[in-house]
Amino acid sequence: MTSTRPDITSEADVKRLVDTFYNKVNADALLAPIFNGFAQVDWPRHLPAMYDFWSSLLLGTSRYHGRPFPKHLPLPIDATHFEQWLVLFNATVEELFAGPRAEEAKVRALNIANMFEFRLRGRGPLSLL
Repeated sequence: MTSTRPDITSEADVKRLVDTFYNKVNADALLAPIFNGFAQVDWPRHLPAMYDFWSSLLLGTSRYHGRPFPKHLPLPIDATHFEQWLVLFNATVEELFAGPRAEEAKVRALNIANMFEFRLRGRGPLSLL
């Protein structure tokens, strides 16, 4: 069976992925309080940074020049939060896209979650959901 979903190939695709994903995050009972309560994310600033981040990873644009890890140090998060982040991210990718870059997005998200969880807590790897 051939998928009718496109692969991630453009800036518009990256923006669609990021916006759809963070809409899910903002509706999630576990993650929304972290993003909107504890971290008080400034969404008009955060979303363009996430467009640049994912564009750099998936399209090779090299637009992102930040250091995302230090911002996560003070957050009251654990493996459960990273796992839920992955569930939502993977669901978003699978809902919208199919193809090599879509699969790469899921692998990159898993690697990011594993790296952050390891650096924050020294725990072993999460599984690809």
